[in-house]
Amino acid sequence: MTKANLPDTLALDQLAVGVRAHISDIDWSILAVGDALRLKNFGFDEGVAIEALHLGPFGRDPLAVKVGRMTVAIRRAHAAAVRVVPLAA
Repeated sequence: MTKANLPDTLALDQLAVGVRAHISDIDWSILAVGDALRLKNFGFDEGVAIEALHLGPFGRDPLAVKVGRMTVAIRRAHAAAVRVVPLAA
């Protein structure tokens, strides 16, 4: 089973607005080195709490997400590398 097919997970770009989740895995290999470093600097790591806050107006890009206590904007292509486990409401 690949990481993309882990049960009960979905890509961050598929997380509905207002839903809280925890990061279960990040596929660093599909990100450019600079993009991976940027996400790491923003606090993206396994186990971190995350919430989708807002979708951009054109093609739903960029996404505004809350990572820990910080709000950041990331591209959908980068969010697709982040697997999350939604939390029950």
